Formats: sequence, structure tokens, C-alpha cells
Amino acid sequence: MNLSEIETFLTIVNTKSITRTAELLYLSQPTVSHRLRSLENELGFPLVIRSKGHKQVELTPKGMDFIVLAERWMSLWKETMELQRNQETLLLTIGCPDSLNIAVFAPLYSKISHEHSHIDLSIQSHHSSELYGLLGDHSIDIGFVYHKLHYKNIITEKIFEETLYLVQSDPPAIRSPKVHTDELNSSLELFLSWDDNFQIWHDRWLSAVSRPHIAADTITLLDRLWKNPGNWMIAPVSVIRELVHYRPLYISQLKNPPPNRVCYKITHRYPKTTSKWAVEFFEDTLEQFLKNPSPTLPTGQVLGPTKQ
Repeated sequence: MNLSEIETFLTIVNTKSITRTAELLYLSQPTVSHRLRSLENELGFPLVIRSKGHKQVELTPKGMDFIVLAERWMSLWKETMELQRNQETLLLTIGCPDSLNIAVFAPLYSKISHEHSHIDLSIQSHHSSELYGLLGDHSIDIGFVYHKLHYKNIITEKIFEETLYLVQSDPPAIRSPKVHTDELNSSLELFLSWDDNFQIWHDRWLSAVSRPHIAADTITLLDRLWKNPGNWMIAPVSVIRELVHYRPLYISQLKNPPPNRVCYKITHRYPKTTSKWAVEFFEDTLEQFLKNPSPTLPTGQVLGPTKQ
């Protein structure tokens, strides 16, 4: 059997006509009939009932049964062709929290996509708690999380940490390089839980007073909801550097600061064979990308689109 014979048979099944099949495949009717006979000879049984005076082709019982096998054969051929087309490209599936994808790794993804056409990226945003499970069952090839858990087949490695600052709309309600959370109006807070340690700190110093005005789980949504001039939030360096592209913000240190946010890389101890090289390539590129860490932010002043 070959592709042309299977394709011809399935087209006959769909059109129920030798004439129409010849038109669709840009063949002569004798060529279509020859392919059909050749397939029948290879199989050892007839696929169609040949009756004079019938415009529509009828299948034999075995012809009807062969449809499923022919469709499966065609499907396998298409998958094989897809593998051949993708011999020179590798797929890497990355899982990260939203803030890390947007505020830290977006330039890295852009660099890889433009400079390394042999790597295709599938980028997913998930909470840290979900990423260990996704990596464990190979739904992702590499992940980045904000807390360290112990899984038998997962390797966890710290890659960087960053300080969190208070950011206020400009002009700020409190103009000072250092601010205590007791001075803040909790009813104007925009909140995103950066990691478990931050949540514990926030519960102690701020949630005990009142709940945040707006809580969300993506920085893009928080930015769009930042409407009140008195709004403020506590955010890590990478997120602040992303936000100041779109709005001026007044930066302050906290007198009672939260713990630094730590980012960990997680990889599977037994990676998929098809993605092993892509993971190694990404790790090398990531190492170069992180060699120049972001400096600490200047406090007691405004950063923004025209003031950075």
C-alpha cells in the first residue's frame, strides 16, 4: 500500500464517484481505477462493487471495514510527516507564575524566538503550587516557582531573589523614602500574593487591619485596575520595573519589610528524550540572561515613563 492508493480510496468513499474522485485529485479516471485495483490486489479482496449502470460507487462489506484502517493509515502518515518537518525544530514547554513570565522572562523569550528559530516555545502561566505537578507528569519541561518543595524526581535550584518595595501613585500620599505599613491606608491597597512568605507577612501587618481594596492574580489586571490616585501596592523589583513603563510611581522602602522573593528553577530528573536538548539549551541561555541582575531601586523619588 502507498499514500496515493489510500488517498484515492478515501476520496472515493467521500465522493462515491470515480469521476468526481478523478476531478478532485486531478487524475484521469483510468488512473483512479488503476490505483483502486492495485490496492485491492495488495489486500486480497475487493473494496467496491462494480456494477454497470450505477452512477454511485458502492463499497463491499470488507470495503466498509477497511475505511477505519485506511483512515488510521492516513493519520499515521500525517504524524510521520509532521515529525520529519520538525526534525530541525524543538519544542520547549515552560511553566511560570504570571508575574515572572511578564516582568522577568518576556525579553528572554523574545530573544530566543528571534535568534534561535530551531526552538519553539510553549509558555504557560500557572501558580507555583500547580507547577510541581505539571512537571512531575511531563506536561511542562521546565518550571519556575516561588517556593521550594521536595519531590522525588524534581530538581529545585535557586536562581535569584529580589527585594519588595512600596509603590504609590504620583503624587504620593506619603512622600518619604521609608514608610511603615501602619502609615498606609489599607482601603486603597492593590494586592497580589507574590509568594507564601509575603502572604504570611501581609497577614500580620496589613490584613489584620482591613482587606485590600482590590486583590487580583495577574499584574496586567492590577495595572488596568489602578485608577484611584491614592492606590498603592507592595511589589518586587521586577514587577515595579515593568509597571513604570506605563505609569509614574513613587518608590519607598518599608521600615518593616517583607522577606525577599526567591525564585527557583525546577527540572525533571528524567526529562523527556525529545526535550532534553531544548531544556539544556534554555538553561544555558537563562544563565547568561541572569548574569546582570537588576540593581536596587532608588527610593524617595518618582520612576516612570519619562523619569527612569
